[in-house]
Amino acid sequence: MSVSRKIKESIEKSSWIRKMFEEGAKRKAQFGADNVFDFSLGNPNLDPPPRFKEVLRELIESESKGVHGYMPNAGFPETRKAVAEYLTKHNNLELSADEVVMTVGAGGGLNVVLKTILDPGDEVIIPAPYFVEYNYYLDNHQGVPVIVKTNDDFSLDINAIEDAIGEKTKAVLINSPNNPTGNIYSEQELKELAELLETHSSKRSRPIFLISDEPYRKIVYDGINVPSVFNAYRNSFVVTSFSKDLSLPGERIGYTACSPEITDKELIIAGMVLSNRTLGYVNAPALMQRIVPHLLEYSVDISAYKRKRDMLCDALESFGYEFIKPQGAFYLFPMTPIEDDVRFVARLQEENILTVPGSGFGGPGHFRIAYCVDDKTIERSLPGFERAIKNIK
Repeated sequence: MSVSRKIKESIEKSSWIRKMFEEGAKRKAQFGADNVFDFSLGNPNLDPPPRFKEVLRELIESESKGVHGYMPNAGFPETRKAVAEYLTKHNNLELSADEVVMTVGAGGGLNVVLKTILDPGDEVIIPAPYFVEYNYYLDNHQGVPVIVKTNDDFSLDINAIEDAIGEKTKAVLINSPNNPTGNIYSEQELKELAELLETHSSKRSRPIFLISDEPYRKIVYDGINVPSVFNAYRNSFVVTSFSKDLSLPGERIGYTACSPEITDKELIIAGMVLSNRTLGYVNAPALMQRIVPHLLEYSVDISAYKRKRDMLCDALESFGYEFIKPQGAFYLFPMTPIEDDVRFVARLQEENILTVPGSGFGGPGHFRIAYCVDDKTIERSLPGFERAIKNIK
């Protein structure tokens, strides 16, 4: 066999998101791009803020030497310092550049953290629905996912998390605002989770870490606040990217930061820096690192995503779809009108509407709509959504 058995199995189980994206390409070739309504991939459709192009132009035209060379494996000191100052401003504790590692997006950051903390067979608890790529990241480092259900409103089920904690539990991995639900975990939920982890950490005389994946932190609606895990729990990591809030997914720039109060901080930091190098990332992209300090307080126009959310929610509710209105991110996760979510998604395909079954996110009986698309795509898809729910048996 030309590839490993493990990779062959992974290919066969490959992400529903990519499968639907590929289906979209086929249908666009067959029916025309304007007649296919692709909500399958969370690829931001908004342009980066104008300030991004201004800074990019300044950097490209700069005569400074060595701007494209290697830098310390943790990233440029001035960039890490700027990120630390930003995090200090938005948290109730002071971070330094030492606690920040610049990474190749949030995916790179999560792999850096997992490689740093996991021994073979260690377990990571993940509340579902969740971003299914986490399974692959854990497998990269011989970690084991332990999936627990959330409550009906997608809030954390603290009792379910406690029941899942075992001798091999090394961390809990959360994603807020959440992909695929758009839910934001409240300050009270984080407080209860922190108390639980502190109790079990004390019993074992070793920490259970909390990892918060936050690429959608700035994409929030209706004045809702995203609470800080750093303020809630000392043994925590924050991992994020600029893919969503600055619409830079292709530039692969992000960072991971550990709490300045984390257990064995010097060892943790050394582990993250080494992992960043030995995973093959070596450094996060140099040009993007130089841009980050200038754009930490910027984001795309969040009101545009809110408008898309409201347009879609108002219409689907009138058709009879049931869902919890998302508080953040740019996903809607409605219940399917029949139990078989894969079958209902296939019914939507007949209308040239491409969504993703909730089963692909550990949330069967739902489907995900990524509404980071043109307004026209939403508007023109609505008759098909209405026909699908009215003509399914």
